[in-house]
Amino acid sequence: MIPATMNSLSLEPILAAAIFIGLRVSGLLLFAPGLSNNAVPARTKAAFVVLLVVLLWPVVPIPPMHVSSLGWAAIALNELFIGIVVGLFLSFIFDAAQFAGQVLGMQMGFSLATMMDPQSQADSAVLSVFYQTIVLLIFFALDVHHWVLRALVSSFYYLPAGQSVLTLRRVEVLLHTASAIWVLGLQIAAPALIATVIADFVLAFIGKASPQLPVLFVGLSVKSVLGMLVLIATMAAWPRFFSLQFENAIRWSEQTLHLTS
Repeated sequence: MIPATMNSLSLEPILAAAIFIGLRVSGLLLFAPGLSNNAVPARTKAAFVVLLVVLLWPVVPIPPMHVSSLGWAAIALNELFIGIVVGLFLSFIFDAAQFAGQVLGMQMGFSLATMMDPQSQADSAVLSVFYQTIVLLIFFALDVHHWVLRALVSSFYYLPAGQSVLTLRRVEVLLHTASAIWVLGLQIAAPALIATVIADFVLAFIGKASPQLPVLFVGLSVKSVLGMLVLIATMAAWPRFFSLQFENAIRWSEQTLHLTS
């Protein structure tokens, strides 16, 4: 005779919790800085997902659900979307840094110098790779990855599994936030960009006043050196600047998820 306690033990709630937590974590890792890198082996990512599921399963609430097979599929997609939202908002900052590097690369004469980008595994401008690498180092130095994990855990409390609905309003907010990549990229590149543009005007006036001077040959070197000096001088303010941007990204992702919670 089977004891009543064993009859009451069901694997369905355990599997449902593991699947929903795993889907939300997997969605986050699709775009999360660092672990979404193509250089990270797929087995390492899978092991990290399993580890997070094991750690989160005892502490996050998973309400009982009685839905059809089609309903389970819809819930799974919504759980994946929640993780994707958090990861995308953070990846927008790295995209903005890459855009800033591309703009400065053309302005400072580095557009022809390329190197392998560890994020995309493709040839990218040197300054783009430099910006992304520095921002990634700041990301880990400030323990932002811990902020992300706390935001992921808190999402299970204000948006439990099965209660999220993918709406056009959420997609609209996500696309609207993506458009801020250009503004943020210009803000990152602004100091060196303004300095090199001013240098262009000064060199243009010098070339007009003294046509015999080889301004075209000297101008590119002057802009490169000036841009690098300004870039080095402004790097001291990067930790505070990007800390604010990471905080905003996590807050905006939570606000987006709260739209229909």
